[in-house]
Amino acid sequence: MSLEKLINRCKKNDIKAQSEIYQLYAGKLFALSLKYSKNYEEAQDNLQNGFITIFNKIGQYNFKGSFEGWLKKIVINTVLQTYRQKSVLSLITEDLPEEAEIEIEDDELSLDYLLSIVQDLPTRYRLVFNLYVLDDYSHKEIAEILDISEGTSKSNLSRARVILKNRIAEDKAALKKNEAFK
Repeated sequence: MSLEKLINRCKKNDIKAQSEIYQLYAGKLFALSLKYSKNYEEAQDNLQNGFITIFNKIGQYNFKGSFEGWLKKIVINTVLQTYRQKSVLSLITEDLPEEAEIEIEDDELSLDYLLSIVQDLPTRYRLVFNLYVLDDYSHKEIAEILDISEGTSKSNLSRARVILKNRIAEDKAALKKNEAFK
């Protein structure tokens, strides 16, 4: 069955069509949800809430643009809405360089390790980092999405990069120290 027919059936609340859409996209959308969530369980909840929103709003999808892109936007917005309700996006003022870059000389870092240290970031930093670095949003777009200023977005990104750089350095030092004692 074509994607267009599945979507049209979903618009009529066809449970089988909804299940097929879920099966087609749950994996990719879970990975996206996990990227923005603090942990696996929170990502599962966010994915579930995202699909509820998707099926409630599927009537608004007008076949312009990518369906997968539309789904991703809803999941991201669902996760961000959860954080807005928890008031974790409050303004923090810090004197940091505007665009600190992270130099990682080691290609030995696993994707799981990188995901885990990004997930350990404070929520406001994690969200800005993911939106800017991983999903190519501009600071202006991030400011609008998170209802913060562009300066706060830049500051949060800079702080996230510093935290990640320091964490990688600390973990490497601990690993070298442990290897020295073997």
